[in-house]
Amino acid sequence: MPSTEVPPIGARLRAARRRSGLSVRGLARDIGVSASLISQIETDKSSPSVSTLYSITTALGISIEDLFGDPPPTTADEPADDADDADAYDAAGEPVGVAVGAPTVTRFSGDGAVAALTSALGAAATAVDPGLRTRDRRIGPVVKPDGREVLTLDSGVTWELLGQIPGKHVDFLLITYQPGGSSSSSGHLMRHTGTEFGFVISGELTLSLGFETHRLVPGDAVSFDSSTPHGYHNETGEPAVGVWFVLERSA
Repeated sequence: MPSTEVPPIGARLRAARRRSGLSVRGLARDIGVSASLISQIETDKSSPSVSTLYSITTALGISIEDLFGDPPPTTADEPADDADDADAYDAAGEPVGVAVGAPTVTRFSGDGAVAALTSALGAAATAVDPGLRTRDRRIGPVVKPDGREVLTLDSGVTWELLGQIPGKHVDFLLITYQPGGSSSSSGHLMRHTGTEFGFVISGELTLSLGFETHRLVPGDAVSFDSSTPHGYHNETGEPAVGVWFVLERSA
């Protein structure tokens, strides 16, 4: 049964960035990607990888769940982009003055990489428009397959929101990795705060966890501290599907 496709996330990421006071180049610098990539994501010309999205949401102080649901309405008092930000777009919304095609990179060192080091699935939504704080939504108690909200990410990964209880800092997701799909376009590992639990329903996934590699098949379960560098990759010709439950450290 078809699920409900979530509206493009570019507008809500852009709104959150502007309210945080970050320019396109400032955000790109903080998480270690090109300004061109941020521009393309915000104008929905490109979809972020899992690791890039974790880094962006952490830097902006929003959660992954804030990306589901309807985008917040644009308000008249929304701050205008600064000169640095405006330089990143032309009149048609195309990125200008920056290199195109720069790879997605998750950094693990350097003073400017704090957000990437602590990529969180559920950072507190501070200094963000209330319309972005979708943790206050109740999703459930029953969610039918054709009623799931779906995010389609780069590198062949989709997330389906399985439920949500207001005030509970938990990500409850059905995750699908298409053949060749991975959590990072660049192959870099990621880490974020909290504890991660996963159960493979079908297909196979390769989990890189620290210095170890694990082959996950149907029936396998995983659990680990999400601050351990990790990444997933589907090396087979069939989709890999699993249920993932991520509990924030603060919870």
